[in-house]
Amino acid sequence: MKKTYKDYIILNKNLIIAFLVAITISAIVAQILSEKENYINSSLTVVVDFIVFYSTFSALFILDNRKKYRLDSEKLDTQRLKKDLIKIISSLGVAEIVYTTTRWFLQFHFLNLDYEAYQASIIAHIVSTALYMIVVNVSVKITRLYKNGT
Repeated sequence: MKKTYKDYIILNKNLIIAFLVAITISAIVAQILSEKENYINSSLTVVVDFIVFYSTFSALFILDNRKKYRLDSEKLDTQRLKKDLIKIISSLGVAEIVYTTTRWFLQFHFLNLDYEAYQASIIAHIVSTALYMIVVNVSVKITRLYKNGT
């Protein structure tokens, strides 16, 4: 398999695992906060989701890429790391704007329609995640994160 495709698969695997962890925790938090106002429930659930997602994703990304940024001398390849971090942060940043906006408004909307808090959270999460994955993969392609084996 081409290295580029393998890198995309690993990135998407990490994103999906992080989303699965985040969807579970945020649904629980949404239900715990179900007695709060809908805007408070939506806002706090998105914050928890953000923290859980990026904590999980960062840990997985580091585990999968710890050897990628080492030189033959075992020193850290800071130039390559900086270059790739800028690309991944910009790719994730654009997608995060789409995700957070969509997720908050959808959860708020479903709560106003009297969905159970956990249901509103899960539905909003799934729809937002689909959009996020599309935006991340397009952004990674545009920034050429995995171009020429880098």
